[in-house]
Amino acid sequence: MLESLLKKYWNYDSFRPLQREIIVSVMQGNDTLALLPTGGGKSICYQLPALAKDGVCFVFSPLIALMKDQVDALRANGISASYFNSSQDATQQQEMLEELRSGSLKLIYVAPESIGLLNNHLQEIPVSLIAVDEAHCISTWGHDFRPAYTQLAYFKTSFPDANLIALTATADRATSADIK
Repeated sequence: MLESLLKKYWNYDSFRPLQREIIVSVMQGNDTLALLPTGGGKSICYQLPALAKDGVCFVFSPLIALMKDQVDALRANGISASYFNSSQDATQQQEMLEELRSGSLKLIYVAPESIGLLNNHLQEIPVSLIAVDEAHCISTWGHDFRPAYTQLAYFKTSFPDANLIALTATADRATSADIK
């Protein structure tokens, strides 16, 4: 099944090193820290399980431009995705929330600072997976510069049936321990 989704949506015949192992861990319901080099295919490690699981995957991402690029690429591949951040006006945010409530989205990219704005809209949303992209930011930025990263644990407790995957290319042992 995993290979067929990989072929259908990305037109790849095989996984890159460690991708399959990471995806299997996520599919088994494990919380997973994925350390892959830049260009190693981290995004597929949460995007593919998001497609295979029922519900929506919330992807916490630190950069608005990265969110837009990811959503554009997913949509180009026929995957229903959107984002929620400060670059949108109230009408655009409301349209995204309607899509989310209707169950038509598989992935939603969110800035950690937007968690509070979404909380009132999430009670009946089936969340399958929580992904933290550029997870080193939890350690690097989370305590001072972007304290919203410290609220990600609360989001996880709000959806105890959803497993979590944290992905980064830049984490030493201390940073990995802090992320966990």
